[in-house]
Amino acid sequence: MQKAAPIPVTIVTGFLGAGKTTLLNRVLKENHGQKIAVIENEFGEVGIDNELLVQDSEQIVEMNNGCICCTVRGDLQRNLLELAGKRAMGQLNFDRVLIETTGLADPGPVAQTFFFDEEVQRLYTLDAVLTVVDAKHGDVQLDREETAQKQVAFADRILLSKTDLVDAATREALETRLLRMNPRARIQAVHFGETPLDQILDIQGFDLKAKLEINPKFLEIEAHDHAHDHDHECDDHCDHDHHHHDHDHDHACDEHCDHDHDHGHAHGHLDAVQSFVFRSERAFEMGKLEACLGKLLDIYGNDLYRYKGLLYIAKEPRQVIFQGVHMMMSSDFGRRWNDGEKKTNTMVFIGRDLPKDIFEQELTRCLLAPKS
Repeated sequence: MQKAAPIPVTIVTGFLGAGKTTLLNRVLKENHGQKIAVIENEFGEVGIDNELLVQDSEQIVEMNNGCICCTVRGDLQRNLLELAGKRAMGQLNFDRVLIETTGLADPGPVAQTFFFDEEVQRLYTLDAVLTVVDAKHGDVQLDREETAQKQVAFADRILLSKTDLVDAATREALETRLLRMNPRARIQAVHFGETPLDQILDIQGFDLKAKLEINPKFLEIEAHDHAHDHDHECDDHCDHDHHHHDHDHDHACDEHCDHDHDHGHAHGHLDAVQSFVFRSERAFEMGKLEACLGKLLDIYGNDLYRYKGLLYIAKEPRQVIFQGVHMMMSSDFGRRWNDGEKKTNTMVFIGRDLPKDIFEQELTRCLLAPKS
């Protein structure tokens, strides 16, 4: 019997009033031929427009185009498993899931759900985190609210709303700021939620392995495209498919460094959320790298929002693909290195006040010694 394909999930986040619900209402109302389950937190500031056909005691509603919406009343993990169970029994029919976080929510714990629960991993695949940013109020929100910065940091794609309310210079300055905070997320404008579905669904923003299968040089292009913004020259491997680190190591460094970090940019703001890239053409020693990453996650995991990479491991004929959220980290084998192919490590880190110099120093110690 053929194994059922995992259900794709998209997380939609963004600060209060950015336009998340407008976007979701547009998706739910359109006759797009897909049946979409929306998990909405009950503390949402507006809520989905309830054009209901069915409503039961568990707060599951069916929209007029066959999509469904359920209100989260507890643990997301339990809600996902219950939805999948009802789908398997034929009680609900849906092809994918959209999760709307509240405007004041850190999307980290939502994304972590897809790392630490094996049953959720088996039933679902996280396609992308979409962050809606208000072009008119985004700068002020990013200045005042750490949550707004976290939402940008977690994004695989940034949807810029209300661009018609600002001039070109204001929009360009905000986009520059967002790129400095998260260079890996594509930015696109949305107007009253009117954006093609193929721009927000099945983009495989979180599925690094799928991205690399489509474009093997994805990470290299990503790092190169933003090198002019950051001037950075600068993550995780295990020998099984998925795991997470929650260690208690002795640490070579026990707190954030006190070096000055240049978080400034043309916009004149000082953002705590920044990104950097670590690259090397020398292979990592697997044991050293795993210990190093465990140590770094123990110390900086709470401030390390997103990270991913393509790794060149000594004596391993396959590429190793890794990514993580906070202290939850997973890895998988990619394709085999081709004969004569240039083997490189490319690791992207996004977080709050991360000491780039310490990361570079610790990761460099895990590399094989250069050939004499």
